[in-house]
Amino acid sequence: MLGGRVAARYGELLEQVAAEHGWEVVAKEVMPDHVHLFVQVGPTDAPAAVVRALEGRTTRLLRAEFPYLRRFARVLWSPSYFAASVGCVSQSTVRRYSEHQWDAVA
Repeated sequence: MLGGRVAARYGELLEQVAAEHGWEVVAKEVMPDHVHLFVQVGPTDAPAAVVRALEGRTTRLLRAEFPYLRRFARVLWSPSYFAASVGCVSQSTVRRYSEHQWDAVA
């Protein structure tokens, strides 16, 4: 589970890593136990490579900045993820879906 400071920093790191690769984080919601990301990447960027870049870098930096996360678990992120192409769905529709994820938690 990500606390407020860790979740905020995670969001910043996601933006940083994406920018370094030329990707755009269109929408993100950091939930207590998972993350919803809508990332615009190039046509040659494999989803697995995008996830690996985002997870690997953020894990290393978060554990360096928040040492208690090293004791939290052997792995910070689950090895599973869901990736999909949005095709003809507009960015606003995906953004709205992502933003309303907190409604399901409440």
